[in-house]
Amino acid sequence: MERRTPDGARDRTVPEAPWFTVDRIDGDTFVLSEWRHPEETHCYLLCGRERALLIDTGLGVADLRRAVSALTDLPVLAAVTHAHWDHIGGLGSFSGAVAVHEREKDWVSGGFSLSLSAVRDALTGCACAFPPDFHPADYRLYRGGAQRLLRDGDRLELGGRSLTVIHTPGHSPGHCCFYEPERGALYTGDLIYAGQLDAFYPTTDPRQFRRSVRRVRTLAVDRLFPGHHTLDLPVSLIADVDEAFALLDRVGKLRRGSGLFDFGAFRIRL
Repeated sequence: MERRTPDGARDRTVPEAPWFTVDRIDGDTFVLSEWRHPEETHCYLLCGRERALLIDTGLGVADLRRAVSALTDLPVLAAVTHAHWDHIGGLGSFSGAVAVHEREKDWVSGGFSLSLSAVRDALTGCACAFPPDFHPADYRLYRGGAQRLLRDGDRLELGGRSLTVIHTPGHSPGHCCFYEPERGALYTGDLIYAGQLDAFYPTTDPRQFRRSVRRVRTLAVDRLFPGHHTLDLPVSLIADVDEAFALLDRVGKLRRGSGLFDFGAFRIRL
C-alpha cells in the first residue's frame, strides 16, 4: 500500500503495515486506518516531545502496538473517544497506559454491554480479508481497566503540544472529542463523520447528542478527524449535523425509535 502526505505525494518515510494503512497528517501526527473492514476505523497517533497520544485503538484484529512502535519510541497513552468495541479493540497492547472517560470505566473492566459472541458476530459478519494470523475464536474483549479516567476539560500534555478533553455524550455516556486548539484540530470519534450517526442504542441519548454537536460547533476548528470512513471532511459538516438534529427536534422526531433519516453526506439513526 502506498503512504501519502496530505498533498498527495508518496511518503517513503512512513513504514509499511500489513493491515493498517498509515498516513502522515503532519510531521508528528499519523493516522492508522483499517480500510479493509466496512467499519473503516481510524486511530490517531500524536507525538509530542516527551510522550505520544494514541486516540482510539480500532478493531483489534492486528498488532496495533507494532504499527505504532514503527512510528515512535515515545511512551504512549492510549485514550479512547468512547468504549465501543470498534474503538477499544487494540487496548490490550497498551495495558497499563489506558485512558477512558469516567462514565465508561466499567465498560473496559468487564462490564461492556454487548456479549463477546455479539461483538464477534459484528466484527466478522462481513466480507472482509482479515489478516492471515487473525482467528475469530481467539478474539477477546478488553477487560484490563483504565489507568487514567478522563473528565471534561482535562488537558493531555505531550510536551510541546496539548489537547483538551471535551465530554460529548449522546452516542455513548462517556463519549469524548479531543481538541488541539493550537492546530485547530478536532478528533471527533463517532460524534461527527460522513456515515451513519447512531443514537438508537439503549445507552444513547439523542438530546445529549444534539447538545454535544452544538457545543463543538462553537470551537475554532480548521480540521476534523473522524473515527470512521472518509478523512476528507469539511468543517462545515459540524453545522450540517447540528442543523439536522435541530430539524428532527422541530418535527418531534428527536427520540430513540424514530427511525433512520438521510441528510445526504450523513444519516442519523434514532
